[in-house]
Amino acid sequence: SMSIIAALIIGGIAGWLAGLIVRGAGFGLIGNIVIGIVGALLASWLLPQLGVSLGVGWVRDVINATIGAVIILVILSLIKR
Repeated sequence: SMSIIAALIIGGIAGWLAGLIVRGAGFGLIGNIVIGIVGALLASWLLPQLGVSLGVGWVRDVINATIGAVIILVILSLIKR
C-alpha cells in the first residue's frame, strides 16, 4: 500500500510522462497529478484483467500509472473535440 506522498509523487511523474506522450493534453501540475493518480487506479484494475504485468515495485507503479494516465488523456482529448 502506498502512502499519500508516494501516490502524489508517482501520480505526478505518471501525469507528466502521459502529458509528454499525449502532446497538448496536459492539465498543469495539479491536473497531471490527479490524472496520474486516477490513471494508476484505472491501470491497477485494467491491466490485471488483460493479464499484463510490467516491472516490479515502484517502477511497475509508475509504468502502470502512466499507461492509465495516457488512456485517460486520450479519452479526454477525444471528448474535447
